[in-house]
Amino acid sequence: MAKSALKEANITRLQLEPGQNCWRVEEARQASVIVDGEAYFRYLRHAMAKAKRRIILAGWDFDTRVEMNDTEKDLQGPLKVGDFIDWLVARNPDLQIYILRWDVGAIKSFARGSMFFKVLKWQFHPRIHLKLDGQHPTGAAQHHKIVAIDDDVAFCGGIDVTAGRWDTRTHEPGHRYRKQPNGEDHSPWHDASLAVQGPVATALASFAQSRWHKAGGKDMIEANGSQDCWPDDLKPDFKEVDIGIARTQPEMDDQEDVREIEQLYIDLIRSAKRIIYAESQYFASRHIAAAIAERLQEQDGPEIVVLNPISSEGWLEEQVMDTARARIFAALQKRDRFNRLRLYHPVNEAGEEIYVHAKIVIIDDQVIRIGSSNINNRSMGLDTECDLVIDAGDDDEGSAAREQISRIRNGLLAEHLGSSEKNIAEKFEQTGSLMETIQLSRKPGRTLRDYQVPNLDDTEKWLADNEILDPESPDEMFAGITKRGWFKRLG
Repeated sequence: MAKSALKEANITRLQLEPGQNCWRVEEARQASVIVDGEAYFRYLRHAMAKAKRRIILAGWDFDTRVEMNDTEKDLQGPLKVGDFIDWLVARNPDLQIYILRWDVGAIKSFARGSMFFKVLKWQFHPRIHLKLDGQHPTGAAQHHKIVAIDDDVAFCGGIDVTAGRWDTRTHEPGHRYRKQPNGEDHSPWHDASLAVQGPVATALASFAQSRWHKAGGKDMIEANGSQDCWPDDLKPDFKEVDIGIARTQPEMDDQEDVREIEQLYIDLIRSAKRIIYAESQYFASRHIAAAIAERLQEQDGPEIVVLNPISSEGWLEEQVMDTARARIFAALQKRDRFNRLRLYHPVNEAGEEIYVHAKIVIIDDQVIRIGSSNINNRSMGLDTECDLVIDAGDDDEGSAAREQISRIRNGLLAEHLGSSEKNIAEKFEQTGSLMETIQLSRKPGRTLRDYQVPNLDDTEKWLADNEILDPESPDEMFAGITKRGWFKRLG
């Protein structure tokens, strides 16, 4: 097993090191941060419609019934994902589509209404290929979300092509397009992905292919990446920039332990000078909490702002992840000598919870990381994950990229606070503090609410102490509970 990332020496600035905190560093001709489901599905459709040879969709979930609605653009082709894929291969006899998804979740999902018949039909299609990824330890998941198009463009982030992901950046109450295929409304949903073009997209396609082959898939057709599949109307945030690709892969008989993502998180936290801004579905990783605790005890350390949903999805996840969050946050508060840690939840205009599913870390105005990994133990060593990171550098040559990273962070806060990017930027310029900027920008309606540590009963404490459902490695999945109890050591 790999040594804990915390045992590595402290660093003063981020260095992307293949084999340590990333797999590869590759150039992107252009890259763009895509926030929330409407924009993601819009640009995904545009890119897929340009494909000439090959599309790979590799994710945690996949639902043919999902409608990729757009409130701003006229759409080409059917709305439903399954019908859109049929339309793509019908109009292009050279196109092959490969769909890889986590096997455990698929057992239930393939029985979803019309999805069963669509998948059954595809089993006999010569150019639509489906495979279930069961190459993981018991209890682990294929959790990454990658779409690779003709070795030219790729999407990597937190958004699966499935139900419940569509939403606009205003997250308005009762939006008709948020209805799920079964007719039920789902809660407002906040998410993010990164679109990339160039060698980094080719590398992501290679990673998706490797997962396909591990799952027993046959060789794919070649895609030379010579055509331009960049989505229409998608303005790039970055041009000619290097991007690191970081992975988590659990130890198996035929696979070594890969913990690049954990090391990247630790290095990001240690490299921060002024601000750590993070959005995550969970806040429950022991090693990340320990790295944060180190920075909180520094007199001149960074402000740390984390956005989470109010509660996790599902009763058991809520009991485990939310209880772990409460224990970790309470322990960190004891170490927050200089009052620099905040945990917030976004709500919409009607006060409804906005479920934070995005996985974003922004360090100062220098580094942005977007991917599939959450701030929990599973993402550090048990599930298969893939993240992307852009380091804008700290010299004059990186100033344009640094300005763009600031705009992205300000835009995210503007979205959550019902404000404008300009207003957020002005308040931050005045205060020099992200926490003060948030405090000055909060108002009734769409806003950020403070996290309140709940009272925990004995059962909840036991669940958190023993990390049920959130082990950090295959060995811990079935380890005796007496070997656990990390929360007691932290606080």
